[in-house]
Amino acid sequence: MTDPDLATKPTLRGDLVTLRPFTAEDGPLMGEILSDPEVRRLTGSVASTEEAETPQPVDERLLDWYASRADQPDRLDLAVEDAATGRLVGEVVLNEYDADTLTCNLRTLVGPRGRDRGLGTEAVRLVCEYALGPLGLRRLTLEVYDFNPRARRVYEKVGFVPVATHEAALLFDGVAVAATEMELTADGLSPAPR
Repeated sequence: MTDPDLATKPTLRGDLVTLRPFTAEDGPLMGEILSDPEVRRLTGSVASTEEAETPQPVDERLLDWYASRADQPDRLDLAVEDAATGRLVGEVVLNEYDADTLTCNLRTLVGPRGRDRGLGTEAVRLVCEYALGPLGLRRLTLEVYDFNPRARRVYEKVGFVPVATHEAALLFDGVAVAATEMELTADGLSPAPR
């Protein structure tokens, strides 16, 4: 059994989105996306509304992070580009690779310019098809907060099923928020709608 090649960063094309390797030029726009209060809250990146509404600084650390994504041998970070406009709208990430089970964690985020048009669903489907097909993974896992039903619907459309609930996974504005752990195998991957 050979490990999946996470060092190779593919370009995956769909009807609505293109998933492509990050470049150094993507850092400033990702800074804008990461400053969106909804992105900050729904990803659990902050613990309060006040923090969510405080923009993410576009500093050297953030710019270096996105400039180095294509060089990472143990994870796959891909930019989500709107196929209609060519504009960067988010990211999909496969990380936390487990060689014993051929499993990766999936993480995704879509900024305001990419929402409510099916871009996130297609991006998740494309990366899952790649991960569970050519890449050779057996299972993908993720965690979604209960206050993010839109993301949960996307994951369910692609075929993810809930496997556990973690009560009080996040404390936001002093309120405990549960999270649902979900997983997907190649057998569970839903076919793309025609």
